[in-house]
Amino acid sequence: MRRPTQGPGNGRGGNGDGTADRPRRRARSAAVSAAALLAALTGCRDDGPGIPRTATGTLEELAAEVGCAPETRAASDELRQADCRTGDGRFVLATFTTDRGQREWLNGAKDYGGTYLVGRRWVAVAEPDVVGALRAELGGDVERSTHGAAPEDPGPDGAGAPGHGGH
Repeated sequence: MRRPTQGPGNGRGGNGDGTADRPRRRARSAAVSAAALLAALTGCRDDGPGIPRTATGTLEELAAEVGCAPETRAASDELRQADCRTGDGRFVLATFTTDRGQREWLNGAKDYGGTYLVGRRWVAVAEPDVVGALRAELGGDVERSTHGAAPEDPGPDGAGAPGHGGH
């Protein structure tokens, strides 16, 4: 049996090619992989202190979560959109059947400016303080756009934001 010697440049023994470190690296790699797999399987996500896990559900379920009776303003195969009002203020809630449909809607809506609370296949559009209150209930990510008109300016349908012209 050959005894490990101090290898050139590694200071850890072995023959200098790093073979003495391989078992330790494999164990560390396996532990990191196991932790990542566990997080993925449990849906673990750190939304930050005081921010709940991002809500999922139908338009009605999301509205009920924040205490709103939604007034539907648009419905199609791809999108459902409703006006909502809570004690925190007015907002528009939209749900989507696909991730792609949601992203396309957001890309178009951002042309008008505004603040968006974005969840999995849903978006709430409101003034920043209302979005903050909604985020405390629904989780999600805040996206902002300063492009185009200010949120209080009328959209192309003259209705004003939030809502952005029925996107």
